[in-house]
Amino acid sequence: MSPSDIAVRMTHIAKAYGACVANHDVDLEVRRGEVHALVGENGAGKSTLMQILSGLVRPDSGTVEVLGRDVTGWTTAQAIAAKVGMVHQHFMLVPTLTVLENLVLGREPTKGGRLDLEKARAQLDTLSKETGLDVPPDALVSSLSVGRAQRVEVLKALYRGAELLILDEPTAVLSPPEVTELLAVLARLKAAGTTVILITHKLPEVLRASDRITVMRRGKTVATLETASTSASELAEKMVGRSVDLEGEARRSTSGAPAKGPTRLSASHLVVRGAAGTRAVDDVSFELRAGEILGIAGVEGNGQTELVLALAGLLRPEAGSLRMGGTDITRASVAARKARGLSHVPEDRQGRGLVLDYSIEDNLILGHERAFTRSIWLDRGRMRAFAERAIDEHDIRPRDPTLPVRALSGGNQQKIVIAREMGHGFEVLIAAQPTRGVDVGAIEAIHARLRAARDAGKAILLVSAELSEVLSLADRVAVLFRGRIAVELSGGEATPELVGPYMIGAATAKGAA
Repeated sequence: MSPSDIAVRMTHIAKAYGACVANHDVDLEVRRGEVHALVGENGAGKSTLMQILSGLVRPDSGTVEVLGRDVTGWTTAQAIAAKVGMVHQHFMLVPTLTVLENLVLGREPTKGGRLDLEKARAQLDTLSKETGLDVPPDALVSSLSVGRAQRVEVLKALYRGAELLILDEPTAVLSPPEVTELLAVLARLKAAGTTVILITHKLPEVLRASDRITVMRRGKTVATLETASTSASELAEKMVGRSVDLEGEARRSTSGAPAKGPTRLSASHLVVRGAAGTRAVDDVSFELRAGEILGIAGVEGNGQTELVLALAGLLRPEAGSLRMGGTDITRASVAARKARGLSHVPEDRQGRGLVLDYSIEDNLILGHERAFTRSIWLDRGRMRAFAERAIDEHDIRPRDPTLPVRALSGGNQQKIVIAREMGHGFEVLIAAQPTRGVDVGAIEAIHARLRAARDAGKAILLVSAELSEVLSLADRVAVLFRGRIAVELSGGEATPELVGPYMIGAATAKGAA
């Protein structure tokens, strides 16, 4: 292969943050015009490697070449000028600006010396139609759901004309139809000569979209494989160093039927307004019982976010009521709900689940500080012991409880949220996108913990954009469409073929096609 066929060559890359080694002697070669997948466990060093390539991070040693030119240590401005674009796992958006303003930030179109937003609006409209990633151009980014904000990130990179496009977990917050649309976009970009580096934990997407795959583990390159000659099970084993159960077989209650325990959480005719003033949750009623997992399925943007926020006490319902056991909690504070045993894994781990500049051990006790207080002071010894146990049990990396959470990969940040929300005793768990951005080994472990909690008599409300996850775990499945429950099915009868039409509004009554 001639040197001109190589888009990226990274050789002997090393990067450490103090005692934490993110990359150790990593090699990566990406061919021009291919979709190259980069996979590995959370904390394997994938994002750091791509941050080096995109100019955000300077390597400690090693060489970075783009199109045959040594660009080691270049800046983000130089990378963008060379048409290298990166869509980050955690958004690089200004929440107080509109979608359109974020799109043009740093590359503002002008006409007669004045900002020409209408030109950018036309370009955004064209990109949205080409990609299917529709976003409201005049909406503030702060008002968008996580899924819509991710679309803005993808559109921003395409707007800047990237010819080498790095996508870090781009589908983690997209619905299945949106994933299909994005993969179609990648295919069109590849056909037009764009080189794509795709980081994702979703192995079916890797096998579907990529030409070659590089596997990383614990900061090192393990293998580079031709996609056509590998499988999901082989990739998973290389990623985590052991065999992984990818089937996700449901391990429901031992009776094989929905649990008959007492009602732990219930909603009656709940109405919740969304950011745009519409009824995001429109007359929703359900009961969640001890010893069961109730799964909420649906295409993202159909009221799931607002429902979870209302249940957790972060958004006040306009009408209807909420009860925990026999107690009305409709107007109860977050603290009062937590005191009654309500735990919440938020869909936006950075925005609502963590304080990024706090340490791992500090984040692991948020909301539970009193349990670690002696007199009026925090008992740091007990906090450290709890953190060390959580780090071991949940395989949080790096294994230093004093590190700021900001320094961790997204998947390891998610493990911290799971460890905290399932580690202090609870009766009801609201788990919103609990495995978003998490590797296959960690997904297996989180699913096992959810099942164990269910079997121990806990009540779990699972909200997930991954239909396979809902069908794998739930004893009952409710489909949310346009803020209403379109259908409720037992876990045994719910199948993708039956649930799918309700998710997109093609079925309106049980059994309809």
